[in-house]
Amino acid sequence: MEKYIKLSALTAKIQRNIEDAFGSHAFWVIADVTNHTYKALNNFHYFDLIEKDQHTSKILAKLSGRAWGNGAVRIANFEALTGQKFTNNVHVLVQVMVQYTSTFGLQLNIIDIDTSFTLGLFERQRLATLEALLSKNAAYIYREGDEYITKNKQLTLKPVLQKLAVLSSDTSAGFQDFWHTIENNPYGYQFEVDAYFTAVQGEANAKNLVNKLIDIYNSGKSYDAVVLIRGGGAQSDFFIFDNYDLARAVAKFPIPIITGIGHQKNITICDMMAHTALKTPTKAAEFILATNKGFDELLVQQQKRIIISAQQILQKAHHKLSNVKSYFVSDVLKLVHQMEGSLARLLGSMLSLPKMYLLNEQRKLEQLNKDLKQSSGKLLEQEVSKVVLLETMVRLMDPENILKKGFALIKIGDKLINANDRVKPGSQITILREHEELAALVKSSSKR
Repeated sequence: MEKYIKLSALTAKIQRNIEDAFGSHAFWVIADVTNHTYKALNNFHYFDLIEKDQHTSKILAKLSGRAWGNGAVRIANFEALTGQKFTNNVHVLVQVMVQYTSTFGLQLNIIDIDTSFTLGLFERQRLATLEALLSKNAAYIYREGDEYITKNKQLTLKPVLQKLAVLSSDTSAGFQDFWHTIENNPYGYQFEVDAYFTAVQGEANAKNLVNKLIDIYNSGKSYDAVVLIRGGGAQSDFFIFDNYDLARAVAKFPIPIITGIGHQKNITICDMMAHTALKTPTKAAEFILATNKGFDELLVQQQKRIIISAQQILQKAHHKLSNVKSYFVSDVLKLVHQMEGSLARLLGSMLSLPKMYLLNEQRKLEQLNKDLKQSSGKLLEQEVSKVVLLETMVRLMDPENILKKGFALIKIGDKLINANDRVKPGSQITILREHEELAALVKSSSKR
């Protein structure tokens, strides 16, 4: 009869040999996590550690692992410091000890995890994405110092933002915060908001975000801005906004993009590519309200300047008219006094003249008085006409009347330009018409 041993005896022998070979030795191992489960009741992590071929993704090695006690505490610290959940598909550097039991077989127990390795990996991935964006998209992405200049960032933001396309998740608390701030603004501003909902978490959903941007562009609607928002979350929740394809789409998008992604620590690559980056959805809404409020205040200032200018013109005209009236009254009184003296002398000399001569002189005097009244009346009418003309000119100078007649006002930034201002080629200008604002790029300019 052949010799045999029990399975428990064999596993015990294997266990002794493994303990003799590995004992209390610990090893630092680079691997990917898969098949991860977590038992919160006893704070146990169960998972597999695998190594893949870099070119084919074929699994080269695989061992079961677990973490409990001090190992589970180290994992919790790792998650807090990196913002990355210890879960499937995470590339980690872990310190393990080899253990074999007759019931669970060969396992690796985690006793430590290198936080700096994972943080360095994240940063290397970000830097590689940024370098790829610069090298492959030089036509609309370049760098000046520490700032990335993109086509989207160079777009001119309209002074009034009313028609908005919001890109977010329909379950996002961030979208609710944004909408509440916009809807309940203290200024009574009204907005047209179109929501383009999609998942904004998980790098695999980056393509869906790109497709939503394409939908916004193909909608044919003249949006003033696109608002890309989500609520807060772990650091790994923001990896989608470091995606190359999404960042590239943001950088070249022809409508200004405002981000309010909800991060409090690191800025994402999409933030770097977008026109304006804010920390949270609420901050993005407040920025839009502040932009509109700034234009509102500019209009009030312009209105005050027009009123003051009109008052100054009217005051000058009134002063001029008062001077004319004063001079006119003085001259008439002087003339009357002179005529009274002449009349007295004339009456004295006429006592000996015939009655007919007296009547003729009286007629001359009446005609002279009539001529004086007509002259003074005409002079007053002329001065009144001048004042009316000045008032008409003031009304014509009102920007609203100018716009109604088909003319347009031109602004660079917040400044209205006049005939003496030079407009350089490449300048972004805003053309104000009666019912619309046009944004334009000056290609050339020449003197006339």
